[in-house]
Amino acid sequence: MTKRTGAEVLITSLESEGVDIVFGVPGGAILPAYDPLYDSPIRHILARHEQGAGHMAEGYAWATGKVGVCIATSGPGATNLVTPLADALIDSVPLVAITGQVATRSVGNDAFQEAYTVGITMSATKHNYFVTNPDDIADAVHEAFHIAATGRPGPVLIDIPKDVLAGLTTNHTPQEIHLPGYKPKSEGHYRKAKEAVSLIASATRPVLYVGGGIIKAGAHEEVRRLAEAANLPVVTTLMGRGAFPDHHPLALGMSGMHGTYTATTAIQKADLLIAIGVRFDDRVTGDPASFAPHAKVIHADIDPAEIGKVRKADVPIVGDARRVLGQLLDEWGDREVPDRTSWLTVLDGWRREYPLHYDQQPDGPIKPQYVIEELYRLTGGDAILVSGVGQHQMWASQFWKFDEPRRWINSGGLGTMGFAVPAAVGAKAGMPDELVYAIDGDGCFQMTLQELITAATEQIPVKIAIMNNGAHGMVKQWQELFYSGRFSATLLGDKVDYVQLVEGMGCVGLRAQTPEEVAPVIEKSLAIDDRPVVVEFVVDPDEMVFPMVRAGGTNDEVMIGPDTIVKQDPNGIPRLDMQP
Repeated sequence: MTKRTGAEVLITSLESEGVDIVFGVPGGAILPAYDPLYDSPIRHILARHEQGAGHMAEGYAWATGKVGVCIATSGPGATNLVTPLADALIDSVPLVAITGQVATRSVGNDAFQEAYTVGITMSATKHNYFVTNPDDIADAVHEAFHIAATGRPGPVLIDIPKDVLAGLTTNHTPQEIHLPGYKPKSEGHYRKAKEAVSLIASATRPVLYVGGGIIKAGAHEEVRRLAEAANLPVVTTLMGRGAFPDHHPLALGMSGMHGTYTATTAIQKADLLIAIGVRFDDRVTGDPASFAPHAKVIHADIDPAEIGKVRKADVPIVGDARRVLGQLLDEWGDREVPDRTSWLTVLDGWRREYPLHYDQQPDGPIKPQYVIEELYRLTGGDAILVSGVGQHQMWASQFWKFDEPRRWINSGGLGTMGFAVPAAVGAKAGMPDELVYAIDGDGCFQMTLQELITAATEQIPVKIAIMNNGAHGMVKQWQELFYSGRFSATLLGDKVDYVQLVEGMGCVGLRAQTPEEVAPVIEKSLAIDDRPVVVEFVVDPDEMVFPMVRAGGTNDEVMIGPDTIVKQDPNGIPRLDMQP
């Protein structure tokens, strides 16, 4: 059989897995792989930093549902990927990262640009490989894609020394996958499904609580069918936005630290939680000891490690969300739709009494919530919305209506500032016919803005809205509430001219400083489709995100606004003992 280099096999293996785009930055150790990539139909998008390449691969995976791929060289190139790998792991994003390594003879000798990549990334990946023989490359790639996309999705890293990439092999095609220790369980136990349906039928205050696992499993239709069949009000996590349509009458929105009052309180008062594809994140539970104190719990998840980790499950079900929901629907059969008028009337009352709100005065300053609502109105909600991390992320999740899955991309678990710009570039690269709009904060934007050069050079016409409040807004909010307004190291200042900055990178820059300028600049941004567009909205620096439950607090104490804080703390706002 014809001999080929390990690098050639690597690239053809990627082609065989259906890869159409990779995001990366070349370097010495990975150079052998970049040579055959030059002749491959795979599009390579040259990021300006490896972290950007990783987040681009994440954005691509979120938007398309495919496995994202990123490439880096050894040493600092590989270590720069650690953040997106950790981000993808906690948010269950399927990713394959390929890193070059110094030549085998130099491993362990502190060679130039050497780092122990496999060791460093071990806790940031679902699995990783150190390939020492070119004969093993085809199998490693095939297995990596299988592991990344099956079970609970996640990142897999393949580290390959330069001499292995350059070495010759006759093994061009992968063998049948044989992974004795890896057998994800997709089908739930039928007896547990039966127990779950019995609880659902007898509950008087049930809540269907759904998360990102629904979107990963493609189970949004099954969620809607179960909610309607059993007349269940539905609460989503931050990662589950779009798993259930916000315009549905049974939708209560997002729960947790900055969730709606109704969603958070519904869980607290529920007598049954049907939790599917969620992991009981601390931003939802607050103090686990006081979380949903009256509720029995049905918990279904593909990852058995998540069940019982935070909250004991009365009915644990290990399995793929779509399969489990299908089992529940089969078990429910043709039962009559339960009459839950009493419970739904209570929920409607809370919705009317405690809606999301903000106060936009005609003469300003611009409220960020107003910008988001105008963006939603002028796009008709027909966009993939990407966010950074912080106040703008919470406002976007609150004020944008998500009716479909894979329209909301953000860093929920790791909370990675700087995620938005590169993730939006990746999403737009993967879905070029879709409008991709990112909402970022000025602090987040300054962390990865160089990837706008990537977008301009690669002709990826993504749109970015910067909510410029001159600060790391969420940290500043906590300082305002919990540290007596002592803004230590959170004020960014006003020295950056974002319009000039982005135009210097090949983008169109726009700015709105008054409420009446908001709609016109959004319309201008939507009219430009041949270059990236960045719109700076100079927003109220003192606006805070509400509702709010303090970190580690009880969800029985939802702060609706600043006035609520004073009512809850008669001694005044400063509470230095209240650690965020």
